[in-house]
Amino acid sequence: MCRRIHQYNPILCIIPPYVLDGIANNGTQKQRAAALRTKSTDNTFRAMRIARPQAGVAPPSAPQAQLTPMRTIYHARNQQNLPGDILRAEGGPAVDGDDAANEAYDGLGATYNFFAEVFGRDSIDDAGLRMDATVHFGDDYNNAFWNSVQMVFGDGDGELFNRFTISLDVIGHELAHGVIEDETMLQYFNQPGALNESLADVFGSMVRQHHRKESVRDASWLIGDGLFTANVNGAALRSMKDPGSAFDDPVLGKDPQPKHMNDFVNTFSDNGGVHINSGIPNHAFYRIAMTLGGHAWDKAGRIWYDAMCDPRVRPNTGFVRFARITADVAGRRYGAGSVEQLAVRDGWAAVGIPVLADDL
Repeated sequence: MCRRIHQYNPILCIIPPYVLDGIANNGTQKQRAAALRTKSTDNTFRAMRIARPQAGVAPPSAPQAQLTPMRTIYHARNQQNLPGDILRAEGGPAVDGDDAANEAYDGLGATYNFFAEVFGRDSIDDAGLRMDATVHFGDDYNNAFWNSVQMVFGDGDGELFNRFTISLDVIGHELAHGVIEDETMLQYFNQPGALNESLADVFGSMVRQHHRKESVRDASWLIGDGLFTANVNGAALRSMKDPGSAFDDPVLGKDPQPKHMNDFVNTFSDNGGVHINSGIPNHAFYRIAMTLGGHAWDKAGRIWYDAMCDPRVRPNTGFVRFARITADVAGRRYGAGSVEQLAVRDGWAAVGIPVLADDL
């Protein structure tokens, strides 16, 4: 059973605050100004959500006989008024000369198709919620976010970041936050928040893999591939294959993600390290998917989706509890002691989270 989307989280942005902090401290005058404007905008939207927690929740569309998306792409004209002017509606032609609009339209469609074809889900809320997105938001806005109503994409500053529609896994990640929000009430702080970010990375990566028909061995397992310009020494924002290796740049800093509980980062910044410690469950999923082989969504993804929808996931669920739920789900679906259940247990053990038989 799906739950109604609630606005209880801060806006869920793809760029972690520590990256913007690095730019604000180390970038050129133009880069620093863009980073500071982005941080200011993000903080304003977070404050708006706290002040008006139930404002603007989009109603679901009428039930559809066939699972099809209902997309609308808007143009903010580099202002901060949402949603903006309609650029493209469902079924409409591509927008001449606007790559961002067309990438957003296609990315929303690819995400919808992934959840519909793999999990039989009808949009974000499993009830036909329309999928709206605004492009060309703000002035050199270095971020993209889901605000419980729609997607919002900046154009980037052109020096460190490309347009934020360029990476399909970013679009999948942000829309997956809506699915996570609908199915769980995970607190966006400390381990529950890091688990939330990890789930969004897992499903965002699978959106791209599914769209490209990639096997687990063909996939890059990068999040934000293509976002960085050639001026940045880095491949992407995060690596599920090797957390901590995605970037090492004199302006942005070094990727701080750990991939083992021995290196868990205790911090009050980044909402308690939600974008940092998500590397640990990310790497567990990567190892499990690689062990099971084939397509990530066939078995590992199914286990993760079923676990996310499990009523045992509570607002304060951390890594250990979620690991136990995934192992239990694997045993129920594929059999106790099955290859799939053992792969789940081994994957979590490899990142320092053992799941014992007595825990199941």
